[in-house]
Amino acid sequence: MQMVKNIVLVCFVALIASACDSTGIYDQNISTDNEAWNRKSVARFEVNITDTLSANNVYINLRNTSDYPNSNLYLFVTTTAPNGATIKDTIECILADSYGKWLGKGVGKIKDNQIPYKRMVKFPVSGTYTFEVEQAMRVESLPGIVNVGLRIERAQSN
Repeated sequence: MQMVKNIVLVCFVALIASACDSTGIYDQNISTDNEAWNRKSVARFEVNITDTLSANNVYINLRNTSDYPNSNLYLFVTTTAPNGATIKDTIECILADSYGKWLGKGVGKIKDNQIPYKRMVKFPVSGTYTFEVEQAMRVESLPGIVNVGLRIERAQSN
């Protein structure tokens, strides 16, 4: 009986914690195969945007292990608006400092990084936006990348 109470308590706390994220509009992560990101694997996210007036921050979520062989990661990010307009960016994600210490949150082998992609962006038209994220490191398989994700949140006004 005590175990059931503990499970209910954990579920309740998790529900409350997830409800506290009032700025989050979209947050989705995709796992790689065998903790390696293949060059041909494109992480695709479809986001329905209805608010064209508010400013938003867009982040790339990366989860890497200590098996990742580099301190940085280059990405191609292609954004396609509902009207067909497309923008392709190249971004550099710094995953370790100059001494080799992993950045991001987490204990042990896995680190979670939230890389700022666009700040204070307003989506010009409502509808479904497609974000495609691909690794741009010029290797067939990139070891040590566990998840790739996208987060969009309402920007906080100061």
